[in-house]
Amino acid sequence: MPNFNVEELKARFNPEGSPLRRQQMVMLEMAKVLDAVCKKHKIPYILYGGTLLGAVRHGGFIPWDDDLDVALMRKDYKRLLKVLPDELPEHIVLQTNDTDKNYYYFYAKLRDRNSFLDEGLYDHPFKERGIFIDIFPMDRLWPCIHRLPLQSYAYTLIRKDPTCSEKTLRKIRMLTWFNRHVSCPILRAVCRITGAKPLMLDLGIPFHLIYDMNDVFPLAEHAFEDTSFSVPGNCPHMLTDMYGDYMTLPKDLDHVYHHVEKLEFYD
Repeated sequence: MPNFNVEELKARFNPEGSPLRRQQMVMLEMAKVLDAVCKKHKIPYILYGGTLLGAVRHGGFIPWDDDLDVALMRKDYKRLLKVLPDELPEHIVLQTNDTDKNYYYFYAKLRDRNSFLDEGLYDHPFKERGIFIDIFPMDRLWPCIHRLPLQSYAYTLIRKDPTCSEKTLRKIRMLTWFNRHVSCPILRAVCRITGAKPLMLDLGIPFHLIYDMNDVFPLAEHAFEDTSFSVPGNCPHMLTDMYGDYMTLPKDLDHVYHHVEKLEFYD
């Protein structure tokens, strides 16, 4: 049982009608759309990261959390990206390297076009900048290969040129293309040929945690807000790997917010 008062936390961080709660409800709507598409096409996925922690510890969003993450195996991720564009309502758009030429992350986002979210420096080049949920691909990779700084130069370029001049954007696009079509395929092939077993987020994603496939599959369902979503079969073990004593709240709740520069709703 949690050692905290759920309602007190909601009243403190995300009361109904607050900007954060409205943002969470937009993300929840997009997650329901994603869940419906995955069920229709039999594509397995899981809640991931802080979203999974929120499901288990809070029965929904962590009260101060302003993102929503899902993950799926890379082969399923590729299937999902193929079917999503034809399944999304008009106000939700898929954002990838293919749909947004200046988008340089190596995972996809669903974006809400009825809002605007400014997270700071690194998302300024993107065409779509509404409230989002993250969709992470996972693969069997060697940790030493995963830690190669494939996309780190893109962040360096933006720090050096916060205005994101066309010259800077061209360099980022070239780097992203090279890594997508040359570096990553070669490195994945090396991992596959050498029999890599560790399960990690895909190459180019700068989070280096290692997971056990047996903790993920077979999948389960868990309540989240007013619905339920797919989760790893062994949530306790996976959350312990990620957070340690995951049922205990952070000690300093005054510094748990993510940094959002600007948030607007257009509806």
